[in-house]
Amino acid sequence: MAQWQRYQEYLFRDEALGVSVDISRMGFPEGFFQQMAAPMAGAFEAMTRLEAGEIANPDENRMVGHYWLRAPELAPAEHPEIRRGIEETQARIHTFAAKVHSGEIAPPGGGRFRNLLLVGIGGSALGPQFVADALGGPDQPLRPFFLDNTDPDGMDRVFAEIGAGLGETLVVVASKSGGTEETRNGMLETRAAFERAGLEFGPHAVAITQQGSKLDRIAESGGWRERFPMWDWVGGRTSVTSAVGLLPAVLLGYDIDGLLAGARQMDAATRVRDARKNPAALLALMWYYAGDGKGEKDMVVLPYKDRLQLCARYLQQLVMESLGKEFDLEGRRVNQGIVVYGNKGSTDQHAYVQQLREGANNFFATFIQVLEDREGEPLELEPGVTSGDSLLGFLLGTRRALAENDRESLTLTLDRVDAASLGKLIALYERAVGFYATLIGINAYHQPGVEAGKKAAGQVIDLQKRVQPAIAAAAEPLTAEDAAGALGAPEEVETVYHILRHLSANPGRGVRRVPGTTPAEDRFGPEAGA
Repeated sequence: MAQWQRYQEYLFRDEALGVSVDISRMGFPEGFFQQMAAPMAGAFEAMTRLEAGEIANPDENRMVGHYWLRAPELAPAEHPEIRRGIEETQARIHTFAAKVHSGEIAPPGGGRFRNLLLVGIGGSALGPQFVADALGGPDQPLRPFFLDNTDPDGMDRVFAEIGAGLGETLVVVASKSGGTEETRNGMLETRAAFERAGLEFGPHAVAITQQGSKLDRIAESGGWRERFPMWDWVGGRTSVTSAVGLLPAVLLGYDIDGLLAGARQMDAATRVRDARKNPAALLALMWYYAGDGKGEKDMVVLPYKDRLQLCARYLQQLVMESLGKEFDLEGRRVNQGIVVYGNKGSTDQHAYVQQLREGANNFFATFIQVLEDREGEPLELEPGVTSGDSLLGFLLGTRRALAENDRESLTLTLDRVDAASLGKLIALYERAVGFYATLIGINAYHQPGVEAGKKAAGQVIDLQKRVQPAIAAAAEPLTAEDAAGALGAPEEVETVYHILRHLSANPGRGVRRVPGTTPAEDRFGPEAGA
């Protein structure tokens, strides 16, 4: 009875929104909301300033305006070009997709476009993938494919799956700068695949990029079908309601107006300045409570719906890239962040729920429930019991089993999975991340760690460009230490070794390996015939 009373006391439920949040199985103490009232007031105020156009990312001197994408009228009045750009882009997206679907925009060889290949990385791929997996079905007008890594074998697998349908494939390349290496590589590999098939790439290609970027120039000079804008005030992990997410979604036949309307409705609900009546504030406060404001517990995301199986991956980027920061806004080293992982229910019950219940108590769970089981009539597998009933049983049973061992959880419930509810889910977590970032005093809208990784990767490629000629010019095979010394970079010997070992494992790269008994004794020389 006590749990039932606590459930009713702390349940957020909005019938019009079609969303509820149950925090009753989180063990926050009496008085927690009063204790957090002042910090949350600051978070509400910071969000108001953000939406009004305050510079939110001082590293890049830019605003953060993904909320304007679904409510262009809220864009700063002193920047009328923002509202105009959003509205014009959404109209162009609808027009372009309608022409593709009708066959007015068609492959040069005739017929219709029947496949969509999206080339991107991070949020430019994860967002569209999440939407496609959640809303996809057998009757969509184009089949979706994705290149979201720079793995050659992975790309070959995608091209093989497309097969003879390459001539009926529309390619969308999404990159704000056009200089992101993974996306650039995917674009070049795709162009090469078209050339091998005797097809001209430009009439099959569409760019989503910032005006004047490297990709924008490539698309213009290469005669690409169309170019859609990305703006500097939209980050990749919050770009799903920009052209990055909307263009692929509408090409695949999804209701992007419904997606935008759902996000707009959730945005309105999460502007309410009462934490008990604001679902995003409730999430942010539970994250704060669970990890003591320091991210001390992981967030395990358990959606009990196959259509939401990519939700955990999507939230990994949104939450971890936004909140994983070394320094706070005052420049103090804080090493903040929340680890996010998960798959789906009830699959997880046969994977790692055993550890969640009986292993280290270093997490809190987020159950995502969808009330509507399926379209159409239910099928009873035994009197009065359907597959959906079993799914609910597993959700409630797992939640109870965790609670019995003092494992905390919260439950987010949606009426159904459709474009509108997906927009609500995305907007809910975007706002929760923003609130939580303010509570812990970090900047959620920059990613210096990602940029550091890109810089380091570039240094490895530069080193490779120097070591290959050194091996080709050597009178006899060199050890990695010899090669690093010849380059004047003895401190890079391990990196040189990994480069040479990789090159020697791939025919045609000009390097062969003579194995030694240890890595230090391996020698590398020119490949036969090189």
